[in-house]
Amino acid sequence: MEGLIGLLITVIILGLIFYLVYWVLAKIPLPAPFNVVAQVVLGLIVVVVLLGVLFGGISIPVLNRR
Repeated sequence: MEGLIGLLITVIILGLIFYLVYWVLAKIPLPAPFNVVAQVVLGLIVVVVLLGVLFGGISIPVLNRR
C-alpha cells in the first residue's frame, strides 16, 4: 500500500510541475506555430515520463531513499 501512495503523490507532483510549465508556455507570447510545437513537445514529454513512472522505467533519485 505504501508503494501505491508514493506513486500517487509522485504523479500528482509531476502533474503540477507539468501544468505549471504548460501555463508558462501559454503566457509567453510565442508565434502561433512555435507555441503549438512547444505544447506538443511538452505533451509528449508528459506521456513518456508518466508511463515511465507508472511502469517503473524512470527513477527519481529524491524518491529513492533506500
